[in-house]
This record gives sequence, C-alpha cells and structure tokens, in this order.
Amino acid sequence: MLRRNLAIVPDRNQSASLRRALLVLDHVRAHSGLTLTQLAEAVGLSKSTVLRLATPLIEARLLERDRKTGAYRLGHGTLQLGQAYLATLDLRAVAAEESHRLVAEVRETVHLVVYDPPHVVYIDKVENQATVRMASRIGSRGPLHSTAVGKAILAWQPDSAIPDDLPAMTKHTITDHERLRRELTRVRQRGYSVDDRENEPEVRCVGAPIFNHTDTVSAAISVSGLTSRITAARVRELGPMVAEAAARISRKLGSTR
Repeated sequence: MLRRNLAIVPDRNQSASLRRALLVLDHVRAHSGLTLTQLAEAVGLSKSTVLRLATPLIEARLLERDRKTGAYRLGHGTLQLGQAYLATLDLRAVAAEESHRLVAEVRETVHLVVYDPPHVVYIDKVENQATVRMASRIGSRGPLHSTAVGKAILAWQPDSAIPDDLPAMTKHTITDHERLRRELTRVRQRGYSVDDRENEPEVRCVGAPIFNHTDTVSAAISVSGLTSRITAARVRELGPMVAEAAARISRKLGSTR
C-alpha cells in the first residue's frame, strides 16, 4: 500500500506544476510585459518557482523573455496553436449545442446565418417539431434590413454596408435609411435585434450577433416564431437569452468580448 501511494505522488506533483505553469502562461496572456518580480507577485509564487515553470514554456516557444528588460510575453508558439485551433473550427458544429439548447428552452425555430454582403445566408436551422414550420431553407439568402439576423450583423458594420435599396417585404419593413440607422443603434445598445413582422407578415424573430476570433461580426443566430406565440412581451424575454447564446458561441470561436 505504501509503495502504491508513493507511486502516485509524482503524478500529483506534476499536475500541480502544470496547473501553476498554465496560471503563469494565462497571466502573461492577460498582462504582457511583466518582469519576473511583477509576474511572481501577480501569481503568488516565488521568483525561483516562476523561473522553473517558465523554462519549459520558453523551450516550447509558448513564452518569450526580453533579453534587455527581462519582461515576459507570449511566444510565437501560441500563435501556431491558435491557428491550428481556428483551422478546426466549423461554425455550424460550434453553434450546434447552443442552437439545440435554445430550441429546448424556447420551443421555437432557431436559425444560424453568415454574412455574405448584401445578404445573409442560412447555414443551419433547428426546428421545434411541435410548432408551425418556418419557410426558411438552409442555403437560402435573406435581406439584411428586414431580418433579425441581418440587423444583428448590420449593426456592427460601417454605414456603407447598409444597402442602398430597402425594399418593403411587408407593410412593417423599415424602408427609410435614417430610421434603420436608429434601429441599428438600439440593437447595439441592447445586444439583440428584432424583426417585428418585417420579413414575413405573421412572424417575429429575435437575433443576436456572433463575433469571431478577431471580434468581427460575421454571423448571427435567431429565434423565430408566429406572432401568436412570440408576443411583443415575449420578445423582451427572448432577447437576453438569444444574446447570451450568441455570446457563448462567440467565445468558442475565440472572441474576447
């Protein structure tokens, strides 16, 4: 029994060392340019311990230390890891869990789109089988100005991205550029967008932007349903839920927002 317990100790020590090394690495990520003394104080370890933990990280090019100032910064090995991670990302796969979670929570259809100026393209759709099916199809295109997903994306684009032509899809569609700009300002302020029967006569949608690893909005997610189910009051309930789901997807894509 004693021999078995002694065999476990090195593994525990290695795990503790790994956790502390990752703590050092993460602190340098958040606070680049700290000296050894500053870094040791920040993570609550001795300077000798930080030096010991930093050595294999430097050898792996995950950390670098300036020869003149002694300041630590991330090494280019972290860039290679980041690029390898991004290369494996698939938006549909990353968003799938959140899309299905939203459907289970709100019992409405969830759409995922990407930005393809001057349109959005629907790349995924998860339906609640108990409700009326939406007419949207994966691969189809939608307008920016009259859809919740379109406005969610457009709100974080420059004014030049607003289409010159704003056709009326229904009698509720915003067709005035100044009014649309005011609406996009509200989207940025509250974090979610609303299509209030603007694209289809009896359908309301609530959307939110998805930020990628450069903190650029290139996609959006939405909840859609008939106005009899998604009332104006329910929109205010759904908005934060959709925004939170979009934020979780954004973080998985590498966004720091």
